[in-house]
Amino acid sequence: MKETRQGALGRRAFGGLATAVGLAVALSACGGSSDPLATSPAAGAATSGAGAALVVGSADFTESQIIAEVYAGALNAAGVTASTKPNIGSREVYFKAVQDGSVDIIPDYSGNLLLHVDKAATEVSADDIVKALPAKLPESLGVLETSKAEDKDAMVITKATAEKYQLKSIEDMAKVCSELVLGAPATFAERAYGLPGLKKNYGCEPKKLEPFSDGGGAVTLKALLSDQVQVADIYTTTPSIPDNDLVVLEDPKNNFIAQQVLPLYNKSKMTDQARDALNSVSRVLTTEDLINLNRAVSGSQKQNPKDAAAAWLKDKGLAK
Repeated sequence: MKETRQGALGRRAFGGLATAVGLAVALSACGGSSDPLATSPAAGAATSGAGAALVVGSADFTESQIIAEVYAGALNAAGVTASTKPNIGSREVYFKAVQDGSVDIIPDYSGNLLLHVDKAATEVSADDIVKALPAKLPESLGVLETSKAEDKDAMVITKATAEKYQLKSIEDMAKVCSELVLGAPATFAERAYGLPGLKKNYGCEPKKLEPFSDGGGAVTLKALLSDQVQVADIYTTTPSIPDNDLVVLEDPKNNFIAQQVLPLYNKSKMTDQARDALNSVSRVLTTEDLINLNRAVSGSQKQNPKDAAAAWLKDKGLAK
């Protein structure tokens, strides 16, 4: 999961999974005209003339590339010609690309997108974020239906730790927080959703923060499984969570704000046919689906994103 996790680190740092304001971390784009994958045809490309051809972009991490291929594949299956342009870069870069029409559609995450367009946003729940987004976007941009799929930070523990302390939520964890070592990126110490957020929202102050730079990857996982740390910050779509029977603690106070997957698009070329195709994806895409897709691409199968997306679309009845 190296590419996914490192890209996700950039996504988190820029967009911020915080309820507070002003996370200023500059990110570099890794896309560009020299990218050999740029504007590649999507699976099952159609030649129907239903509106202008659409370009679906992605950020510079694996999960975003997979979802972009899912969107493009669904569009083509619905008779809307679509191609993909992966690895555009960070949100700062790809947001401008959608604005200037370099790409027409891109998958994004609701909470981070809201914080990008409104640094002072205080919405934390899924419903409140979705309600606030349209009015905050530039007039030329819009978002379609959100999916049940969500990729955000989470406090993750082993089943043994859950049973030892009877933990189901971060609220439960707060009662024994001083006994637990927390594994997370070093920036977790300062970010509003990190140690400050846990203290503010739950009164939780861990015994120690053990810094790891792999974004909840293999090093963090090893530390958690070996009990070097008792709780770790791991993204909810990471396959290692179900693969190791780990427990994701509930977050009733929304310390980590909602991050539902949804399409961000430029209104100039959007048609009803395209809108329906993309909404059909959002209506069935789940967090479990993203875990399985990430595993297919970044695990032992080593599928490319287009093939993984095509298989998922066929399985869901959205393509033949």
